[in-house]
Amino acid sequence: QVQLVESGGGLVQAGGSLRLSCAASGRFFDAHVMGWYRQAPGKERELVGSITEGSTTNYADSVKGRFTISRDNAKKTMYLQMSSLKPEDTAIYYCNAALNKYTYWGQGTQVTVSS
Repeated sequence: QVQLVESGGGLVQAGGSLRLSCAASGRFFDAHVMGWYRQAPGKERELVGSITEGSTTNYADSVKGRFTISRDNAKKTMYLQMSSLKPEDTAIYYCNAALNKYTYWGQGTQVTVSS
């Protein structure tokens, strides 16, 4: 069982930056593929990016070059560094952990980018 808690969301002006954190509890954090998803009002949840247990990252085209995912296995924490934020980045951001057939979600953190 893995519990995930996101933090770091808030209100920021367009062009600004935010760093989200996802703190995990439970076993085998370093073996999980971790991901960030987001859901904007009226839209489906979409993948922002992911990071494997070996720290290989993958990003949605909409955030490439602006967002960076990293992980600190010793702290059981994943990060999402967001820069050059746009109003269309406004959403609830969710942390996800997956290992074999198991997947876990955090409760989400709101990011609002004003124009």
